[in-house]
Amino acid sequence: MQPNFLFIITDQHRADHLGCYGNPIVRTPNIDRIAARGWRSQRFYVSNPVCMPNRATLMTGRMPSVHKVRSNGIALPLQATTFVELLRAGGYATACSGKIHLQPMTGDVPILGRAAGTRKAPPQQLSDAWHALPGDGPYDQESIVKWRSDPGHDLTLPYYGFEEVHLTMMHADGAHGHYGRWLEQRHPGSDQLVGPENALPKGGISALQAWRTAVPEELYSTSYIKEQAIGFLQRHAAQEPHKPFFLQVSFNDPHHPFTPPGHYWDMYDPDQMPLPAAYRPNVGTLPPPLAHLIAERDEGRANRESWMLQAVSEQDVREAIALTYGSITMIDDAVGEVLRSLEALGLNHNTVVIFTSDHGDYMGDHQLMFKGPIHYDGLIRVPFIWSDPELDARGASSDALAGTVDIAATVLARAGLQPFQGMQGQDLMPVMLGKAQGRPAVLVEEDNQRSFMGFDRPVRLRTLVTDGWRLSVYRGVQWGELYDLRDDPLELHNLWDDPQSSDVKARLLHLLVQTMEEYADDSPLPTARA
Repeated sequence: MQPNFLFIITDQHRADHLGCYGNPIVRTPNIDRIAARGWRSQRFYVSNPVCMPNRATLMTGRMPSVHKVRSNGIALPLQATTFVELLRAGGYATACSGKIHLQPMTGDVPILGRAAGTRKAPPQQLSDAWHALPGDGPYDQESIVKWRSDPGHDLTLPYYGFEEVHLTMMHADGAHGHYGRWLEQRHPGSDQLVGPENALPKGGISALQAWRTAVPEELYSTSYIKEQAIGFLQRHAAQEPHKPFFLQVSFNDPHHPFTPPGHYWDMYDPDQMPLPAAYRPNVGTLPPPLAHLIAERDEGRANRESWMLQAVSEQDVREAIALTYGSITMIDDAVGEVLRSLEALGLNHNTVVIFTSDHGDYMGDHQLMFKGPIHYDGLIRVPFIWSDPELDARGASSDALAGTVDIAATVLARAGLQPFQGMQGQDLMPVMLGKAQGRPAVLVEEDNQRSFMGFDRPVRLRTLVTDGWRLSVYRGVQWGELYDLRDDPLELHNLWDDPQSSDVKARLLHLLVQTMEEYADDSPLPTARA
């Protein structure tokens, strides 16, 4: 019998911000219960620590450099095959409640564009490396501008394989999509609830990008996502005959701006939040991007309203952690209700429950906040839990290297379905069963639209993580990063220029090239020999 899948994903959520990953403060009993019943990866890495590229990897099982979503602002081509489409073709009912983010959500103009020149530009249809196919698009389906201005705007279903979608987009109490229309139905004049201009007094909190939302708990996006997920389960249980289902429950939190509603706002006391161990100064010469960001903070030049990574104060960190924990606990409460509904409907006996997140957050590590192109552990390592009624692995965990790129292949294998040609992830079931050791290394890519942090062109880097090392190479510079994760798990001492580490660096650079070769595209198959 094909299993059902309940796939739960959060947003900017570090691995160590869960009780089951050793956090002694944040309360996550329901997610911890999933881990207690299943298998937990201790070393699960994103393919790109940015929303759209990593979510496109999740959907395709392909690296960002291959599926084309190299950065935020590039839509996943509608011609791209997703594993959800394969599930649907294999007889599954497919649904998503919450965030999808495979197309741009804002109306902001891109930073990158064609350089001006004196030569005649090509026609639009020939302006890129690939012709646009007839009817390609639309790629504004998740545009918040469209959702706000056009009451008839909606997704074209199936949407990347999801035949039912209850969409939430953007972050904080400004989330929109189907949720925005639901909120307005539940509370006419809802625009008077959202945003910092309508916020409640926030007490002693002064953290950057935080306000105490006037949206009540029961109307917040987390509650909407929970409600729609439970509604899908109830409708599915009432149908005869039963098809297996794949339900993605995708929360917009935790993410800045920080707006946990109601009692979740002050559930955790910032003064009781310890600073992360990696907040301490790095050893020796700072990596240039980190030195640049710290100088911006210390000289008062940092843009505290920017969503890009920035160096912050101790108080910023304590308050952001407290508010983030509030958002996580609200999600955990919602997950508990979804799990109880699954059990009450008798669907739990044949449902694989998966939990992961989109990417992490520095959250004070190295005095940084948010996300950006410096690949510290808190940003690139995320939780991954697999609870399977057919897998006898209660409470087991593994240090085997794995990542987002492996999720699609693993779900398809468990469903008894073959992947498409060009899927690059590996089935993790043999690792969960103790029959395989996992990868020798994982690759993390990042291609940014911005020229910042002291770089004179858009930042591009590639990171290799092995069982004991992290190597990061930036485009166009001679320096890099090299950390001994066994002796320096906080990544405080960059060994790139250390003569005693030169042999290790050479070996890892060779392995980086081999790993990038491994992720070269194998699609399409040849149609002849010559």
